[in-house]
Amino acid sequence: MSENTETKPPLPPFSRETAIQKVRLAEDGWNSRDPQRVSMVYTQDSQWRNRAEFPKGRAQIVEFLTRKWAKERDYRLIKELWAFDDNRIAVRFAYEWHDDAGNWFRSYGNENWQFDANGLMELRYASINDLPIKESDRKFFWPLGRRPDEHASLSELGL
Repeated sequence: MSENTETKPPLPPFSRETAIQKVRLAEDGWNSRDPQRVSMVYTQDSQWRNRAEFPKGRAQIVEFLTRKWAKERDYRLIKELWAFDDNRIAVRFAYEWHDDAGNWFRSYGNENWQFDANGLMELRYASINDLPIKESDRKFFWPLGRRPDEHASLSELGL
């Protein structure tokens, strides 16, 4: 990975508290649905595996996220810390969205993250499955944007 002068606290090595903070910051960024903003927490040459796509670098990340959020409408995401060690964090997540025909989905997944010394993510490996749901089965109802602090977590929702 390339030399980097940008910083995105909290920085590794992570404690339980700073890993939880890093996960929440990532969730908040993704819930903004702003590809440019989200891309800034990754290294310039960040490498991803997202389902069957392999974006590399911020420009490809922006292109990927732009396509993603054009397809996945009313996107709302919850992430939860699974494990951490030194400069790595594992999370599980779920998000709800609908397509342009109004079909609702809950997507479940796991991510493995690796950070550089400045707190930017250099590796992101995501495995994701989509479950069609009825609109009446939705659980994520906050206004678009950041999930309110008082909203239930994945564990509290039984997801």
